Amino acid sequence: MRGIRILERILGAIPIMLGVCIVVFLFMRLIPGDPVDIMIGEGSNVTQADIDSLKAQFNLDQPVHIQLLSYLSRVLRGDLGYSISRADNVSKLILQALPATVELAIAAMFFALLIGIPVGVLSAVKHNSAMDRASTAGAFLGISVPAFWLGIVLIIIFSVNLGILPTSGRADYGFTPPKRTGLYVLDSVLAWDLAALKNSLEHLILPAVALGAAPAAVITRVVRSSMLEVLQKDYVMFARAKGVPEHLVIVKHALRNALIPTVTVAGLETGTLLGGNMIVETIFSWPGMGRLVVDGIFSRDYSLVQGAVMVYALTFVLMNLTSDILYTYLNPKISMEKGS
Repeated sequence: MRGIRILERILGAIPIMLGVCIVVFLFMRLIPGDPVDIMIGEGSNVTQADIDSLKAQFNLDQPVHIQLLSYLSRVLRGDLGYSISRADNVSKLILQALPATVELAIAAMFFALLIGIPVGVLSAVKHNSAMDRASTAGAFLGISVPAFWLGIVLIIIFSVNLGILPTSGRADYGFTPPKRTGLYVLDSVLAWDLAALKNSLEHLILPAVALGAAPAAVITRVVRSSMLEVLQKDYVMFARAKGVPEHLVIVKHALRNALIPTVTVAGLETGTLLGGNMIVETIFSWPGMGRLVVDGIFSRDYSLVQGAVMVYALTFVLMNLTSDILYTYLNPKISMEKGS
């Protein structure tokens, strides 16, 4: 039954992906500027015949609806198109940039969970204390501070003034680990290259903190609210009445149930981290999909931007599906049936 429900969710995502594809396709063509003109550049000795030939090569001489149908037919065959700005297949470019984005998103979410869950639990246990008020203020600050501003501040403090962390890139020259997964930290561990591991982590810290600050604040508030509710439940009071140690009451009885709404938030935030890190990647010169999309937008590279947004939309769908599946393990009473 669970497998059928998962399949239904996957099939239900197809219309969403189709809608996203159509909307992005149309909006990209509303952006001022012609991609062929940008590709050729100003002052080039190019004739109108050459321009018409390039437009025909990339199917830009056809009406918009014909271009859309042609693009959809290629997407159904697994062809995301050809990047006119980078002269390569979009699928290949995305596969090259995706590991960097995934690694940054994982690190940012790890930071968010590492901060959010313990602080949220302590805030609930120490309700209305100085600790609780401080965590609340910190959470509001984390949500309010823009990631790009925080990233610049972190660079000024830890890179410019203290000089202890690098400002950009994934690794220094000569410290790139042998490529196996594309995730530098994991590849360094697999190769048992401690120097590359140290260097990769140093480059990862600042962008991960800048990107993970807002999710950490959100998770802190969700965990705190859930814990406050769960700590008032009868089974928690009964466990305390039986003499169960307080740390076991909090961890085993309360936290497990309080994590159910946290899973939803963490899933959505992970999707956001994978799809909304363009500014952070640009600030830290992180060679991921965010920078790829920014470059594609400036160069009016239709196929590149459309392909990347399709990947972002698919990521959100998969993260929501993963959250639904985790529900059933955290609480067997929750099923994946409709309406539950």
